[in-house]
Amino acid sequence: MFTGIIQAVGNIASLQQRGGDLRLGLHCGSLPMADVNLGDSIAVSGVCLTVIEKTAHGFHADVSGETLKRTIIGRLAVNDAVNLEKALTLETRLGGHLVSGHVDGFGTVTARREDSRSVQFSVQAPDELARYIATKGSVCVDGVSLTVNAVDGAVFELNIVPHTLAETTLRDYQAGQQVNLEVDLVARYLERLLQGDAAAQPGRGGQITRELLEACGFSADSK
Repeated sequence: MFTGIIQAVGNIASLQQRGGDLRLGLHCGSLPMADVNLGDSIAVSGVCLTVIEKTAHGFHADVSGETLKRTIIGRLAVNDAVNLEKALTLETRLGGHLVSGHVDGFGTVTARREDSRSVQFSVQAPDELARYIATKGSVCVDGVSLTVNAVDGAVFELNIVPHTLAETTLRDYQAGQQVNLEVDLVARYLERLLQGDAAAQPGRGGQITRELLEACGFSADSK
């Protein structure tokens, strides 16, 4: 688990194709690595990766085909900057929100606007993730815990304060930038829970239907 509070900005040191998977090398910048052991988890721009080898300046991790399909990791190049966060401990301040590092999909920055000393971003999420993103709720963008200012369909608005801009890769993002998205995990589990016994039926696909809501006591006439 993570908090979405970025601890350092590193960069991609190497990308090695391994039979459909990827061996990723990272330089960790100012991230303290003395207490990191083999098998520990580190979030790389929001993607939870396992340390399989420590190096003089960082670590190596294997990236599975599923992760390559759902995230932008496979689209990165050597020297690209990435946000880094070590897994939280029971003594960690939870300054952001609970983040699993299990990316749900990737979105696209559609606009960047200056707002005094802050920057406002518009991000287009995949249609299938829109139902999990709510105004004043939490969303994780490239590993950064952020508050959703507004939602219009599958597009949501963010306001990035100067400190976050200075300490993360968000400072360089422009329209067209693709980003990893992780929705609030409570929303994901709540949707599954609402299905009740129907969740065990094949082909449910995690969808909440009108019939399911009516079976749970909800109706169009309810007030």
